[in-house]
Parts: sequence; structure tokens; C-alpha cells
Amino acid sequence: MLAYRLLTEDDTSAFCHKVSLALAKGWALHGSPSYAFDAARGVMRCAQAVVKEVEGDYHPDLKLGEL
Repeated sequence: MLAYRLLTEDDTSAFCHKVSLALAKGWALHGSPSYAFDAARGVMRCAQAVVKEVEGDYHPDLKLGEL
């Protein structure tokens, strides 16, 4: 099964660390990153999709961050 996650974070080094950790755990980048202004909070936000091939079938109780 191909698992999918969308990582998001404010535009700080924390976002880069979050993506780097996912890559270190075997996730692969999927598409280009996104960058948008969160007007409610007054900050820029980043997003990056990642995918990982894992054994088994999908079920809604999967803890994607633990794969």
C-alpha cells in the first residue's frame, strides 16, 4: 500500500526538520512544496506531501506518523 501524508508547519526551521525526519524514516517527497500566508495568524505556512510504500492494507485507524 502507498501511504500518504501532508506535512505542514509555520515557515520556520521546524518545517525543514519535520520533512527531514520523514525522509530519514523512508518517506519520499511527492510533488512540490506549497507556501501560503495564514491571514488569521499573520504567518507564512509551508506544506509538503510525502509517500511511503508499506505492507498491509489501508484502514482509517493507521497512525501514519508511526509508519
